[in-house]
Amino acid sequence: MKTIEISVAGRVQGIGFRACVKRIATNLGVVGEVMNLPDGRVRIIATAEPGILDKFVSMLYSCPHVIIREIVQREIPLVNFSEFSIQRSGYYL
Repeated sequence: MKTIEISVAGRVQGIGFRACVKRIATNLGVVGEVMNLPDGRVRIIATAEPGILDKFVSMLYSCPHVIIREIVQREIPLVNFSEFSIQRSGYYL
């Protein structure tokens, strides 16, 4: 298991992106959280097996109405979540 922090930039707020991210995560068995950032990006913390995380990140591009300009990800210390949740707001990366 590993945890990654993902920053997604582009047209990703106000169009159902967080709900789409949660749906993908739930279907893949990924746990973590997703939130909008004040600067217009979306921040995702995701925990799963490395191969599942790779698939999860690639599936983000399939969300409707989203225009992803940049995805930046980095591994962070393991975080144990019980589920995948949508948070109301987040802090800067």
